Amino acid sequence: MGGHAVLVEFGATIDKRIHDQVVKLDAALKAAPFPGFVEAVPAYASILVCFDPLVADHRTTEAAIAELLAAEVPETIGAMREVEVCYDPDFAPDLDTVAEASGLSPEDVISAHLSGDYSVFMYGFAPGYAYLAGVPKAIQQPRKPAPIRGIAAGSVLIAGPQCLVSTLTMPTGWWIIGRSPTKILDAASNDRPFLFDVGDAVRFRRISRAEFDARCLA
Repeated sequence: MGGHAVLVEFGATIDKRIHDQVVKLDAALKAAPFPGFVEAVPAYASILVCFDPLVADHRTTEAAIAELLAAEVPETIGAMREVEVCYDPDFAPDLDTVAEASGLSPEDVISAHLSGDYSVFMYGFAPGYAYLAGVPKAIQQPRKPAPIRGIAAGSVLIAGPQCLVSTLTMPTGWWIIGRSPTKILDAASNDRPFLFDVGDAVRFRRISRAEFDARCLA
């Protein structure tokens, strides 16, 4: 990838077994960086390994990666993060539509969403946008035909097997089924601006509108 990076691809689908390999290599690079290593950028099924071209090159980087892939690396277990979500109708304009398309009631959609086995697969698109995999098949829907502008920060979005909590007011073509007061992005923090690390597990916890309002006032 250009003159300063190597892309390591493990597959081409959203699959936890594939992503586990991404997380394993990411952890190995952090534990034993090779001379010239700058950073690693994990994605769904690949990881971009960036190097300093004054110290390393593609050949030496590929050799270092191959050595790490062949080594026995302990399994990396991410932290469990909790995200509060309110499914009040004002916050969930697409909940009824998802329910109808899924052949379920809105409460069934909420129950399914809360039961998902979520983990953070990657960051992308906008600051703090952590892409989660694990939406139950029963409520998976393709993206909307066209994006909608001005969707509030904190919106809980789903599309296919993916889920995301928006951090900025942005357009989206995903389905809006709730809103969260949980702070995913802390732009004022230099040490830890993001709540999640790639590989973390996430569980959603339902809260009432009154609890949501109280969190926002705190």
